[in-house]
Amino acid sequence: MRYLPKSPDERREMLRQIGLDSIEQLFESIPSPLRLGRELRMGPGRSEPEILRYFEDRTAENASDFACFLGGGAYEHFRPSVVDAMISRSEFYTAYTPYQPEISQGTLQAIFEFQTLICQLTGMDVANASLYDGSTALPETVMMAVRANGRRRVLLARSIHPEYRQVLHTYLQHQEIKIEEIPCSESGQVDRAALAERLGADVAAVVLQSPNFFGTVEDTAAAAAMAHATGALLIVMIAEPVSLGILRPPSEADIVAGEGQAMGVPVSYGGPYVGFLATRDKYVRSMPGRLVGQSVDARGERAFCLTLATREQHIRREKATSNICTNQALCALMTTVFLSLYGKEGFRELALQNLAKARYARDRFRQAGSTLRFTGPFFNEFVVRGAGSRSNLAEKLRKEHILGGLDLGQFYPELEGDQLFCFTETAEREKIDKLVEIVAG
Repeated sequence: MRYLPKSPDERREMLRQIGLDSIEQLFESIPSPLRLGRELRMGPGRSEPEILRYFEDRTAENASDFACFLGGGAYEHFRPSVVDAMISRSEFYTAYTPYQPEISQGTLQAIFEFQTLICQLTGMDVANASLYDGSTALPETVMMAVRANGRRRVLLARSIHPEYRQVLHTYLQHQEIKIEEIPCSESGQVDRAALAERLGADVAAVVLQSPNFFGTVEDTAAAAAMAHATGALLIVMIAEPVSLGILRPPSEADIVAGEGQAMGVPVSYGGPYVGFLATRDKYVRSMPGRLVGQSVDARGERAFCLTLATREQHIRREKATSNICTNQALCALMTTVFLSLYGKEGFRELALQNLAKARYARDRFRQAGSTLRFTGPFFNEFVVRGAGSRSNLAEKLRKEHILGGLDLGQFYPELEGDQLFCFTETAEREKIDKLVEIVAG
């Protein structure tokens, strides 16, 4: 009875308590055509060792040795074992919103450390207690900018992750905020001439992603100067935060937000992930979500508490900055453990390995006669012109246990046939060579 805790006598008693004589009576409100009408085809019962063996056999059918060159917002990085060991502690994985600081000090401190690390990475003054993911971080930043300066027109680089832009339009469809997209140039960076032409006194913010969806690193300093000259804010989105191991933080921006998945959170079929948002001190009252702060208790000892909570569960709805209902604390803890374990030097070394693998792949593609679509600087992703035009390419790669690039035609019709490839520290040179051999033909 280990897995069937209710005996026939217990079931009869449960039915009697609700005034029924049989299971059939319990479900008679379900129309007959919707009922199965037969016993489940479960087969004979199995012992526990047999059940474990069955699932081990099914697991073995799933190949786990594929080399992955997909990127585009979800990145395969090595996750040290200590990450899962730490988050598996019961006080962390069972934690909810730390409403009672006196019994939630561990959770509050973990969030505080997350905020501190995000500030160090982004060059900003203050970070919130995280957001759902990178896609929802984008609309939160845009609405924050509108609250901060009262303007209602936003210039959005077309090179921002297309799914992030879709989420943004969903959020803003009833907000009376006008979104205008700015094209990118041949370098893959935002077209500065088009940006200068669209800027005006009614623009609330200019939004870039760096590295952008094509893997190109943007000149955020130049964009900041252009935006600030008209009184607009600069928002920088980051989907691959490992790049901050070697790239200068976009400290000239007003808001920096993005996706933290690359820092210790598994790809995991697309989620759950962890968004982040950081800004300057003067905009803290316009931030969504909440902040954990450090103080001292009645005995003068270090203590943590929710310092600022501007979501609608805490204050009047009309005064709330967001209706976000979680801070992704467990995923944020993964990021905190990951960054703490690597440290500054280790994180830089991780970024350098990504850069080296991507540069090696670029050189191999060039030697094979392939050309890159964009000429601008990149980190660990780039677009290969016409790489997806060969027939049965995906099947040929799959036979070699390789997951190839992302076809950009589904998001950008003008880039039909071009593919975005990503090369993290997990990419082996032998697999890179095989990828190039197959893709370049």
